[in-house]
Amino acid sequence: MKRLLSLAGLIGLALSFLVAAPAQAAGSLPCDIYGAAGTPCVAAHSTVRALYSSYNGPLYQVKRSDGALADIGLLSPGGVANAAAQDSFCLNATCIINQIYDQSPRHNDLTIEAAGGAGAADVGAPANALPVSVGGHTAYGLEISSGMGYRNNHTSGVAVNGQPEGMYMVASPTHVNGGCCFDYGNAETNNQDTGNGHMDAVYLGLRCEFGGCNGGGPWVAADLENGLYQSNTGTQASDPGPGAIPYVTAMLNNNGQNHFALKRGNSQTGSLTTTYSGSEPTVKSGYSPMHQEGAIVLGTGGDNSNADVGSFFEGVMTAGVPSDAADNAVQANIVSVGYGGSNGVPGGTLNPGSSISLRATTACCTTRYIRHANGDAVTSVISGSSSTLDKNDATWIIRPGLANSSCVSFESKNYPGDYLRHSNYQLHRQPFDGSALMANDATFCPAAGNSGSYTSFQSYNYPGYYIRHYNATVYIARDGGGTNPWDTPNLWADDTTWEVTGPWA
Repeated sequence: MKRLLSLAGLIGLALSFLVAAPAQAAGSLPCDIYGAAGTPCVAAHSTVRALYSSYNGPLYQVKRSDGALADIGLLSPGGVANAAAQDSFCLNATCIINQIYDQSPRHNDLTIEAAGGAGAADVGAPANALPVSVGGHTAYGLEISSGMGYRNNHTSGVAVNGQPEGMYMVASPTHVNGGCCFDYGNAETNNQDTGNGHMDAVYLGLRCEFGGCNGGGPWVAADLENGLYQSNTGTQASDPGPGAIPYVTAMLNNNGQNHFALKRGNSQTGSLTTTYSGSEPTVKSGYSPMHQEGAIVLGTGGDNSNADVGSFFEGVMTAGVPSDAADNAVQANIVSVGYGGSNGVPGGTLNPGSSISLRATTACCTTRYIRHANGDAVTSVISGSSSTLDKNDATWIIRPGLANSSCVSFESKNYPGDYLRHSNYQLHRQPFDGSALMANDATFCPAAGNSGSYTSFQSYNYPGYYIRHYNATVYIARDGGGTNPWDTPNLWADDTTWEVTGPWA
């Protein structure tokens, strides 16, 4: 499919998420770094930014519910995605990510994956499910739910039959499961499991196939087909995984013959940690040498095992194994662009992109704020002395309503892509799965406060039901007449009225 014209803007990428930084010099982005080190990129995929300093083409293509297509480009060469172009094109409609373009000269573009040995044909990820901040600008990551995935079985330059290669992806450890398999990398060319060593892809998730994994995960592993390997024996007992940070850099290097290495890092700060460096797997045969076939997969296993979930922001594959120095420089660049920094608009308002907190106004509870805890929406006392975690849990980013852009949705500050939604009247924090039901459940329309001041939020798909706190739990509730205890008219007006404040985080 031909690419449409890229949509360019005039605003450059702010490289720091606290202050403006000078323009980056040529050769400073990941594929420039790897190319200069003699291991050029053969694939470079991202929905949020350029991976070459000179790149000025499209990042991805969206498909609207009426079938229309648009390519989403950059605000400036080597910069961040032009999310406003997507917002304009998809206004009052639904869009999926239809194609992810390869920024490398190889043009190994990814399209929605066809059926395979372990999964039916996939569907495209919703284009607006994962708004994040990159260098102070809003961009959209790729949020994979079960049954979604992307692939290219006819690539150029990707390692085959034991050739050396490296790869990394920036993903989110907060949106994972134990399904198989949230992968990015080298896979079979026929969507089937063709045997040990026929894959070479980096994985992030909660799957622990060999038992004895340390900590609760998620873990970075190598999917080498018929095994997710944290080491040559499968398990890496010394590594508990990155924990619940918003973004992780996950790296895999494999010489294709007798050695592979795994690295991970916090994509917002710090350096890489090597979690394994040693021989190919020894618990099963067939991995030394490797037998890669050269397809590229994103979001599923090699045979389209698609029971996984995950969040993807950027990733590359290289010809040859990168040096430690090159990997370290790439990690430094990833940190420098400011994943998850300021949203670029003032806080404390209902304007899209604004970070806010929601304070209860009932006389009993004016120190309590809506926060998420174990996936449920509750109210808790939050103050200046509260923990960083509590303050993050009580901070939300205003997004245009997922079902109606004239209303709002509340994205979790510390769980990118997760939203407040009601289910059986109770509010929860859940990842957006692209369904119309969740879009409706996660959309709330602001109105004058039912108590006569501040703001109330009416459910988009349950008219007359408003966000209410009741016994420290948060529901949608109507003013009497229901069978649920939280529908009581006692204090209903006060309990459904909220002050929109500046964010605690």
